[in-house]
Amino acid sequence: MAAHKPKVFVTRKLPAPVEARMAELFQATLNPDDRPRTGPELAAGIAEAEVFVPTITDRIDKALIDQAGPNLKLIANFGAGFDHIDVAAANAKGLIVTNTPGVLTDDTADTAMALIMAAARRTVEGVDLIRAGGFSGWTPTLMLGRRLRGKKLGIIGMGRIGQSLARRAKAFGLEIHYHNRKPVGPRIEEELAATWWESLDQMLAHMDIVSVNCPHTPATFHLLSARRLALLQPHVILVNTARGEIIDEAAMANMLTDGRIGGAGLDVYEHEPAINPKLLKLPNVVLLPHMGSATIEGRVEMGEKVLINIQTFMDGHKPPDRVIPSML
Repeated sequence: MAAHKPKVFVTRKLPAPVEARMAELFQATLNPDDRPRTGPELAAGIAEAEVFVPTITDRIDKALIDQAGPNLKLIANFGAGFDHIDVAAANAKGLIVTNTPGVLTDDTADTAMALIMAAARRTVEGVDLIRAGGFSGWTPTLMLGRRLRGKKLGIIGMGRIGQSLARRAKAFGLEIHYHNRKPVGPRIEEELAATWWESLDQMLAHMDIVSVNCPHTPATFHLLSARRLALLQPHVILVNTARGEIIDEAAMANMLTDGRIGGAGLDVYEHEPAINPKLLKLPNVVLLPHMGSATIEGRVEMGEKVLINIQTFMDGHKPPDRVIPSML
């Protein structure tokens, strides 16, 4: 008798090698057009599936989870972040939730470093000047930016991505500072020559560059509130490659407009895909379309983790990347 192939519902188009393997191993319902699924389509999918594979663009809340059919056992998220999934509601219904940690660490750190460099050296402004025909030759005061060496970088969240960014930043001569719930191990702190700040407020007041690298949880929503943003020095560059909800975007946009923050490099937004209109008009803000993990290698590796989580679970074993309540 042929082995049972579980019904797997995938909400978005995934890299071709991942989809090919999905179709081989499972009864996979794919999304060849990559059109975001509507609410009714998600409800129909979760009602029929044994495994549900969402991405960050899907809101997997309690109302949707309550519509899960009796055969659903696993929500295998394509992505490391899981703030779009009501994990508590899933657990209460007896569902396992998995994610894909680790594979996007270098890609996201590369993007954060690129944003730091682009904002500090006004790279996008320079490109825009050339394309607008505004370059009439070199002058001593044209497009003056800021040197990185010797500047203080404050990293909020010293997990995998924060540490990976710190290694890159150290190579550029930046001083590494960080705020975390607790210090990293002494070996890592020594390797990075990093200084831990127990008080986020105090760290913010002393930095030249601030990078957000912590996950979005209820505790980190608007962690950089209007009050905390007001602690920043007026020349600070603020970078976010984590989640838009961690920063009060309206307050940040107002402060950037008023010159109370020197510049920003943003890959994520509070009301994504909508972006505060003020940010779109500011020359000192570098904006990317949530592409921090957008490498071929990273996305394929994410898909491979999804496949491993599903196959391991279906084989009766504990999936390696289970999201547990203590992670929330």
